[in-house]
Amino acid sequence: MLKNKVAVITGGSRGIGRAVALEMAKEGADIAVIYSGSSEKAEAVCIEAIQMGVKAFSYKCDVSDFATTENIIKQIYVDLGRIDILVNNAGITKDGLIMQMTEQDFDNVLAVNLKGAFNMIRHTTRQFAKQKSGRIINISSVSGLMGNSGQANYSASKAGLIGLTKTVAKELASRGVTCNAIAPGFIATDMTEKMPDAVKEASLNLIPQKKMGKPDDIASLAVFLASDKASYITGEVIKVDGGLYI
Repeated sequence: MLKNKVAVITGGSRGIGRAVALEMAKEGADIAVIYSGSSEKAEAVCIEAIQMGVKAFSYKCDVSDFATTENIIKQIYVDLGRIDILVNNAGITKDGLIMQMTEQDFDNVLAVNLKGAFNMIRHTTRQFAKQKSGRIINISSVSGLMGNSGQANYSASKAGLIGLTKTVAKELASRGVTCNAIAPGFIATDMTEKMPDAVKEASLNLIPQKKMGKPDDIASLAVFLASDKASYITGEVIKVDGGLYI
């Protein structure tokens, strides 16, 4: 579905980002894995992708930094020649009740989760517009739709991503570029693994399907949205949550 395409995935070394990168590689896309933590994990994703017969490069990058993201995008064009797909998946949490949340914790989450997506979009859209094609996929969250106690910063950042998605979709539609958001519910990742067992159990009770999703559930939808089969879909927010928020 993605043969001869180049996909950039932020937060691509683990969890949902890793699953998206590998699923896109499986469908024929060359991939650029953007990561901020473990170079070993990022390289492992690239090695697995290369074994599928595609090109793969990893890049350490703080997506919240405007100049750094610009330089990384330029390097990806040098290494891979073009960019067709941008998946903004990088995200962090610093949970706490709003009466206790520090200014720094609020700012840090917004900087990575929301400004990071803006930075990546800002530095790729000129070329997308020039080539009259492009797929932007923002990984939001049901927390951005329904809110979540103890996550004022995270929920605000993910709600902001939805507004960003719809605006970018409107601005770039005439240039052949689509922009959509995926809103995962509770997905089994390193992030959810850190949740206390009691919180996990309470969360599962809220999900009609009574189970957590898998990163592959998100990856499959991301591949579809990145493909030609989704060329007339833009500005949408698609929930993948087992019925959590209906």
